Amino acid sequence: MPRSIWSGAISFGLVTVPIQVQSAREDHSIRFHQYHLEDLGRIRTRKVCELEDREVSQAEIGKGYEYSKTQVIPITDDDLSNLPLPTAKAIEIDAFVPWESIDPIRIGEGYYLAPDGQVAAKPYTLLRQALQRSSKVAVAKYAWSGRERLGLLRVHGEAIVLHAMHWTDEIRDPGELLPPPVELSEDEIQSALALMERMTRDDLEGPEFHDAYTEAIAKIIEAKREDRELPDVPEPEQPGKVLDLMAALNESVQRAKASRGEDDQASGAAKPRKKAPAGKAKAAAKKQPARKTAAKKTASRRPRSA
Repeated sequence: MPRSIWSGAISFGLVTVPIQVQSAREDHSIRFHQYHLEDLGRIRTRKVCELEDREVSQAEIGKGYEYSKTQVIPITDDDLSNLPLPTAKAIEIDAFVPWESIDPIRIGEGYYLAPDGQVAAKPYTLLRQALQRSSKVAVAKYAWSGRERLGLLRVHGEAIVLHAMHWTDEIRDPGELLPPPVELSEDEIQSALALMERMTRDDLEGPEFHDAYTEAIAKIIEAKREDRELPDVPEPEQPGKVLDLMAALNESVQRAKASRGEDDQASGAAKPRKKAPAGKAKAAAKKQPARKTAAKKTASRRPRSA
């Protein structure tokens, strides 16, 4: 069972829910250390006091704020845990908003909120079911690691999840990154939508959604440990320059169909309309039989009465 990284309570009006916070994810990355190339001796970082010029232990190290070059204000863990804020001990829910109103760019790391003891079971379940029925999420404030943060509470399965959120002023304006104005044809937009439809899935389960990088690193480590040849490196497909956007979209749609074993008849998808060359259009017009509608209308007319 993961260890608790914070304990406190969710404050929901006058309702208090004692909770423990646990990380919602596991990191399976392969990590490397630094070694001396000559003899593979481990390279370590040592913490040295600049005034005494000696290595110090972790027990001798604390936090501090550099008020000036000659004055440092020491800050203890007790100082941080006793901040004059209501969010120092609780996750204070300030509002409930529709899930769709939250821009995903503001959402950060996720944490499971576990009820702390039997007394928390009923208010925890009450808040979870209320969030489920309302289809809303809770926006809250909380204080961890020396700063107050904005958070989002939502339901995941049978658990309540807290997501760290960025404050509004922490999100950069993307205006300077945008391309110059361009014009798109309706056929280009429809082709892009057709490609999106071909690539649509109901879930993210499948062999293509796994950590291939970590798997490749593990194969290299195992090959080196057993003194074998390294695995062959597949040649990546080089993307070509996009000279014709429509051609690139249509080719992408065909590749997506082929990857799913589909054909044009089975899919029933409408193809973008192609304009016939002027010469062929005239020739086709000549082959068409003359319409007799006009003649029929003329014959059916009656002279006006005087």
